[in-house]
Amino acid sequence: MTSAFTTGKRALAATAGFAVAALVLSGCASGGSTTPDAAGGGPLLIGTTDKVTTLDPAGSYDSGSFSVQTQVFPFLMNSAYGTADVEPDIAVSAEFTSPTEYTVVLKPDLKWANGNALTASDVKFSFDRQLVIAADTGPSSLLYNLDSTASVDDTTVVFTLKAGNDQIFPQILSSPAGVIVDEDSFSATEVTSDDDIVAAEAFAGQYVLTSYGFNNLLSYKAYEGYQGLLGAPKTDVINVKYYTDASNLKLDVQEGNIDVAWRSLSATDIDDLRGNDAVKVVDGPGGEIRYITFNFNTQPFGTTTAEADPAKALAVRTAVADVVDRAELADQVYKGTYTPLYSYVPAGMTGATESLKGLYGDGEGGPDVEKAAADLAAAGVTTPIALNLQYNADHYGPGSSDEYALIKDQLDASGLFTVSLQSTEWVQYSKDRVADVYPAYQLGWFPDYSDADNYLAPFFAEGNFLKNHYDDADVTALIQKQAVTNDPSERTALIEEIQDKVAAALSTVPLLQGAQVAITGTDVTGTQDTLDASFKFRYGALAKG
Repeated sequence: MTSAFTTGKRALAATAGFAVAALVLSGCASGGSTTPDAAGGGPLLIGTTDKVTTLDPAGSYDSGSFSVQTQVFPFLMNSAYGTADVEPDIAVSAEFTSPTEYTVVLKPDLKWANGNALTASDVKFSFDRQLVIAADTGPSSLLYNLDSTASVDDTTVVFTLKAGNDQIFPQILSSPAGVIVDEDSFSATEVTSDDDIVAAEAFAGQYVLTSYGFNNLLSYKAYEGYQGLLGAPKTDVINVKYYTDASNLKLDVQEGNIDVAWRSLSATDIDDLRGNDAVKVVDGPGGEIRYITFNFNTQPFGTTTAEADPAKALAVRTAVADVVDRAELADQVYKGTYTPLYSYVPAGMTGATESLKGLYGDGEGGPDVEKAAADLAAAGVTTPIALNLQYNADHYGPGSSDEYALIKDQLDASGLFTVSLQSTEWVQYSKDRVADVYPAYQLGWFPDYSDADNYLAPFFAEGNFLKNHYDDADVTALIQKQAVTNDPSERTALIEEIQDKVAAALSTVPLLQGAQVAITGTDVTGTQDTLDASFKFRYGALAKG
């Protein structure tokens, strides 16, 4: 069954269905057969607290939604298990054919699970609709350098870029902005509902969704027609159960009621499970960061408030950066599973600095209340400042409650703030934060690709996903410049300069960076293969028994 957006373009292909899809498998170049026999082992049950907002890639830019999209939708570029390097996925080649033209050639005879042909027309449609819809909660900001997309023939796509030699574009094709969708099943101008997507069987990843209970229970089955880089999934059937309480998630994995727990258990629970012989605690490279975001319109002295004053608003932000104690958050709340973060690009990545360390607090990474008080007084700000601070516990894990309670205590104890702390369920939270409801609020970031650009462009370039009304033309120009700078040392210098500029403006206050952690039964294999620096948790790597 197809959705209301079906055209007549592929009526013949639709009649062929899975029979045709099965016939092309012998020509698969992705390493191994993709017949049902290739997926072995019993069904796997995965548990998570990481909620979905929408299946439509144009309408979501969060880890819970992308976790589903990663399993069921195709990409032009992807990373093999165990690496962050990208290479062609459903394509046979992808390369710059001129400084501003990136040409991708698809594998022949690709099919969607509903029988529709998957062609270059779908690719053009997918990128065009991202830019047309430009949802506040979507990833279109990643496409800041894309000028146009053309389908030359059924298998050839040419992306024309605004600036040449884009060092990032191949990775963006593997990101949430690079998900390919079926043009006969999705709207060209608005976000398509989850029910329409599932009913249309508009999938062509390693898996298809066979049942969809929104943030309750999702069932996946290996897709026979998948011809991508990752090959056949190791497990034919995957079920994912969504939890509202992380303590129940911990209980079920340690009792063997589920096979895998993936995002998010508390640091205390993880530490406890490390000593439990009934489970395995698997660690992967970290790219996650946590930070406070300020809405430049509605924060104290923000642009649309009765007492609007840019200098006072900046003083409020700098006072928060002066007072917050990251080491205390890392040690007391997260037991060392997170470490203090003093800039925007996490430590270990090329171009990472500690721009905030010298600007705020005691200059060594610790808090300094006296400095905060002096800065506020110099700006003419009367204290204590009433600050409404919002956080979310079901998306970022139960540690968020303790984290933000401690931040409130730190700010209140300074005598400079009176913090009103509130929490909202994630699906509503993701809508409210882009509607200017929260003056200051928690966000976290699970990167789309392993490059410093992914911690800069989505946050600080024009049209960024934060939608917090921060806009600096100089910063946007620098972000665009670093993305097309070939010389590594020159590009690193630009990345460092961007961090210095945004550290001075404090659109966000970085707090912590953390690692990836999954808990599995002792008979589950493949977890380490997918806990890699691509930061995508691919179910197809997992097997049991």
